[in-house]
Amino acid sequence: MPREVEPRHPLLPAAGTLRTLRSSLRRWHLANGRDLPWRGCGDPYQVWVSEIMLQQTTVAAVRPYFERFLKRFPTVQHLASSDESEVLRLWEGLGYYSRARNLHRAAQEIVEQHDGRLPRTVDALQSLPGVGRYTAGAIASFGMRIPAPILEANTLRLYTRWLGFDGDPRSTAGQRLLWSFAEVLVPDEHPGEFNQALIDLGATVCTPTQPRCDACPLPHVCRAFQTSRQHELPRPKRRPRVTQLTEIATVVHKAGAVLLRQCQPGERWAGLWDFPRIEVARSEPVEIEPRSSTGSPGRGRTDSRPATSLDGRWLAEARQHLRARTGVDCEPGELLLELTHTVTRYQIRLLVIAAAPVGGRIDRGDAPCRWVRPQALAAVPLSTTGRKIARHLLAGRD
Repeated sequence: MPREVEPRHPLLPAAGTLRTLRSSLRRWHLANGRDLPWRGCGDPYQVWVSEIMLQQTTVAAVRPYFERFLKRFPTVQHLASSDESEVLRLWEGLGYYSRARNLHRAAQEIVEQHDGRLPRTVDALQSLPGVGRYTAGAIASFGMRIPAPILEANTLRLYTRWLGFDGDPRSTAGQRLLWSFAEVLVPDEHPGEFNQALIDLGATVCTPTQPRCDACPLPHVCRAFQTSRQHELPRPKRRPRVTQLTEIATVVHKAGAVLLRQCQPGERWAGLWDFPRIEVARSEPVEIEPRSSTGSPGRGRTDSRPATSLDGRWLAEARQHLRARTGVDCEPGELLLELTHTVTRYQIRLLVIAAAPVGGRIDRGDAPCRWVRPQALAAVPLSTTGRKIARHLLAGRD
């Protein structure tokens, strides 16, 4: 019985247009391609690490992390045999820490189930923790020269404009169309270089705002340009609804050391260590204009602010929470620092207070806890704001 073939979408270009697009893009990329440390290495492991790091993170932010990570874990075997805490320490500040934990788990799976080699099919790659359809296609095409389609933020924008697609590119129908286009677009020869050219064109020319159509090698195949709609497409995403939180982090001092608690699965920053904290206030979600930032979306944004007064009820809640989570009872003291911190859909006002222990033991908490001298905090994988607090403590010792 013959296999049913999905009807060709009317927006998909003809074969002749695809040939023109491929040849024009290749010529452009020879002169304009970006020089990135993970390009041209021919190593699927390095491609995989770079692609996981680049998820929701800018190239500029990833570059130094990638180089440090590969220096410490040059092969999948090195990564698989490491401790998760060491992986998290090298990942610290890059954000979305589940990526690091999945990378570590996947490395162990590759060593145990695939003889230390990344699988060589897109389907098998997608079975690894943290590897989705795009990442599998990137590993296959960049690192193994296998013709595999890609669709990420840059190419989503590029394809939407080329096709003149007026719908939501993130909807089921939109994704089906764009992936279909990506599948017919990728060539059998040099698929990795071609896919990199697509990403570079989207990142440097076909940008979200102010696209540089005068520098584009493909205006003759771009329906958005031909209809003067390049500034309208793709349709913008709906603004996120942001919840404002107030949290208290407690710095407990004892004999020259401070108390840390390891964040547990299901908590923010799972696997990292942090100064014990509690949410004490929350607003209803509201739509807030996104703030510009040089950091990547996943890393959040942290700013210092002048200290303010504390609500007595909040201090009581913080004390009770600390006792339940760490087993240590304390007497809250002065306000050390106030930070604002943005993580995904939360804007967090973080009040950092000092405290002195008055009883209890850390082996009676709900998670691993430890006393660490401030000068030893550099070796501990901390949350983003935890690292800021650590630096504040060290500065106070100078």
